[in-house]
Amino acid sequence: MIEVATTKGSMEEIRPALDAALHRHFPGSVLQRRWEGDVLHLSGSGAHGTIVLEEGRLVGRAHLGMPAAMMRGLLEHKFTAALREAAG
Repeated sequence: MIEVATTKGSMEEIRPALDAALHRHFPGSVLQRRWEGDVLHLSGSGAHGTIVLEEGRLVGRAHLGMPAAMMRGLLEHKFTAALREAAG
């Protein structure tokens, strides 16, 4: 789980910055994104997860299978950077 504090009050406010940050860190079709209300669902090769806004924090949760589990450190680094960018 990755948590990043934000002063932004809603996912509607965060959404454009989050979409742009994820696109920068995961270009092309490496990461599939799908919004369902205020929940962003993510999936990629061997991984799936969500990003939500909970009590002033962007919270990312992921389940990593193979081959994504082999790149856990890199993925955590990229997701943390993207969440920080989106949080402002």
